[in-house]
Amino acid sequence: MARPKPAGTLPVELDRPRLAVIIPAYNEAQRIQPTLERIRDYLARQPYSWTITVVSDGSRDETNAIVQAFAEANEGFALDAYTPNRGKGHAVRRGMLAQDADYILFSDADLAAPIEEVEKLWPHVESGSPIAIGSRPLRDSRLEVRQPLYRELLGRAFNKAVQMLAIRGIQDTQCGFKLFERDVARDVFSRCKVDGFGFDFESLMIAKDLGYRIAEVPIRWAHQEGSKVVLMRDGPRMLGELVKLRLAGKRKRLEVRAD
Repeated sequence: MARPKPAGTLPVELDRPRLAVIIPAYNEAQRIQPTLERIRDYLARQPYSWTITVVSDGSRDETNAIVQAFAEANEGFALDAYTPNRGKGHAVRRGMLAQDADYILFSDADLAAPIEEVEKLWPHVESGSPIAIGSRPLRDSRLEVRQPLYRELLGRAFNKAVQMLAIRGIQDTQCGFKLFERDVARDVFSRCKVDGFGFDFESLMIAKDLGYRIAEVPIRWAHQEGSKVVLMRDGPRMLGELVKLRLAGKRKRLEVRAD
């Protein structure tokens, strides 16, 4: 298999946005409006072109109505809504594969990693690492609001399991702030199959299998209340998905999805 090209060597098409931002959302009516406003205000000051798509994963509250109204009033914003709820992994995969921008950023709806932190990812994707991910445990990261201690300890334990079973050298696979070069995003996410929260480590595991370089970048991050992850329910599921991916082997992991 040919080695992937450094992101900085890829041609930039004048009619293609420089950046697409994907925001998976499930019942985010309480915070999606200020999130979109903050992203709009930041990107409006940037010299490059951009689009933002909220992928609503079967939301049953007012999320869709709020996003649709915002998109109608603000150029560059779009809503992709569907039912039923399929899981965050499905929403991110759908969003990643639908975009035609030079780079695609996946960002959580709560903006725990502020949109401004994308400035720390750019130098890496433009200089040879086609994937750059925000990472909370790095020494230079700034955790302005920490998670409750039990969540932080369980998160550290889970990351240790991921490193042992799947992705050595990556300290934080689960941070919801990741930037991919377009062709790499398609190559990786066309092979992803996990619909739940395990999609983060699955996508990075596949990227490693394909030989792509991943830059882990210290960021500013602040815990936000309202996480959809229920540790006692989702933790065992994610561990099961992790073990299943490990046992499947590289050849099986790299199979492209039938759909």
